[in-house]
Amino acid sequence: MPVARVWMVVLLLGTCLLYCARVAMPICAVSMAEQFSWSKRESGMVLGSFFWGYCFTQVFGGYVSDRVGGEKVLLLSAAAWGSMTAFTPLLAHFCSQPILSMTLARFLMGLLQGVHYPSLASLCSQKVVESERGFLMSTVGSGSYLGTLVIGGAGSLMLDVYGWESVFYVSGLLSVLWAYCMWKYLLKGEGKGPIITLESLGSGGAQSKLSKRHWLRLLKQPAVCAVIVTHLCTASTFFTLLSWLPTFFKDTYPDAKGWVFNVIPWLVAIPSSLFSGCLSDHLITQGFDTASVRKLMQFFSMGVSSVFTLLLCGNTTFPWTVAFVSATMGLTTFSHSGVSVNVQDLAPSCAGALFGVMNTCGAFSGVLMVYFSGYLIEATGSWASVFALITTVNLLGLCTFLGFAEARRVDIDSSKVRHHNIHI
Repeated sequence: MPVARVWMVVLLLGTCLLYCARVAMPICAVSMAEQFSWSKRESGMVLGSFFWGYCFTQVFGGYVSDRVGGEKVLLLSAAAWGSMTAFTPLLAHFCSQPILSMTLARFLMGLLQGVHYPSLASLCSQKVVESERGFLMSTVGSGSYLGTLVIGGAGSLMLDVYGWESVFYVSGLLSVLWAYCMWKYLLKGEGKGPIITLESLGSGGAQSKLSKRHWLRLLKQPAVCAVIVTHLCTASTFFTLLSWLPTFFKDTYPDAKGWVFNVIPWLVAIPSSLFSGCLSDHLITQGFDTASVRKLMQFFSMGVSSVFTLLLCGNTTFPWTVAFVSATMGLTTFSHSGVSVNVQDLAPSCAGALFGVMNTCGAFSGVLMVYFSGYLIEATGSWASVFALITTVNLLGLCTFLGFAEARRVDIDSSKVRHHNIHI
């Protein structure tokens, strides 16, 4: 297989395992709460601690990736969070206060996993040509949905048969194995040196280092502000849907089977994400303006998806509701070929750090919007208020992106930098 396709498969598996490890705790939370006598508030504290840690290493991870290479940061972080996942049962059993050890463990998991997506953005911006970034990011991004499905199915089975500890052991050890194979077969090599190095992946040399003055100038660019605001809106609405849709289905259709509404939307999201990447790259190779293609993808992600979100406000049957939710989640994945890739168009020399800024803003806003949505549900007694809020935030982000987004490079003078990219 060509070098880049090998890396695409490896990164897809890595993102899949990332979500397997991330979702292990939510799957096992009920069983752990029963064993350790946790209240709902204590369970929420354990689960929520991940996101606080997740916010703090986004920018740092991207900055380091821009300097030393995203593949190295991915390798080290995967070995660390994989080991943390595998040791979680031991920390729970051998600590006198399991609630404290699990809260700390989840916070550290957030810190370690926070560098993943910024390092992916950095790696892609440095190694992949503009016309092929959409498919790569969409493919790798689909690993999050695949991981959610895998751990939801296999993890639930292991939980019932072998106990909650097995979920952490298996997902953690597989993640460590992935990191070892990446180091052994892609980065280390045998005998004569590296098989695949930074240079053989297409790097044209060390990336430029932006000064504080250049960073301030970069953040004043309307196009950069647009991607930050748009990603903030995209992330917050996605986190809200992810957090509240299971409760919405249980409240609205109490007799519905959980596996239907917990599985079908994610099954739709995977091919939708891949299709958006193919469509994006195809349009660019056919000569369409890159900025226009990014805007089109974001229009589907935030505009068309909002139509199906609004349809959830009415009284519909369970099959139609599942169809509307599946369409919403499927169209949301088009952002992988829109705003998520646009940051690499604008600032390839610091795409990792800039993506870290975007993701930090998105994570904080997501936590706040999830809490505010819960307040709306209690205050109004209606789910329509939440779906209206999601639509409003989506349209705000979409208008910002359509009005100010660009695809030209704005970080440094492009005439002074040479890039030697490879094709997928």
